[in-house]
Amino acid sequence: MAACVRPLPFPHFSEAIVKAILSMALVLGLCGLAGAQGDKANPVGTWKCEYEIGGMKRTVDLTIKKDGDKLVGTMNWPDQKDAKLKDVKLKDDTLTFSAVRKFMDNEFPLDFTLKIDGDKFKGKSASKFGGKKQEWDINGKREKKDK
Repeated sequence: MAACVRPLPFPHFSEAIVKAILSMALVLGLCGLAGAQGDKANPVGTWKCEYEIGGMKRTVDLTIKKDGDKLVGTMNWPDQKDAKLKDVKLKDDTLTFSAVRKFMDNEFPLDFTLKIDGDKFKGKSASKFGGKKQEWDINGKREKKDK
């Protein structure tokens, strides 16, 4: 016995619903992308940072604050506190700044480039040692505020 399959009585009605659903999904998707593109990373806070030099893991605390329209901050190493940051800039999700590391009667200017992703960052630090530029990876996590 053969079955008879007929089209729905209102084909334009079901087509209109599908078009409306697809249009809505497209609009919501584009609005979400536009909103995400407008979001700027927020560097403000205290960050626990880790890096490795010569096979030894090291730590430093980075604090970024707003001072009017400008970003300012400090770095705290275990043996050096409140090293002021210079030229703190945020472009999209990339934070750049400089600091001076004092170690055993020597001063080392450091340049940082950090890519922020929510409450984490990954980046590079660079300095010249003996006339040769050295770079190393640095990672950080923002400390959570107690509520």
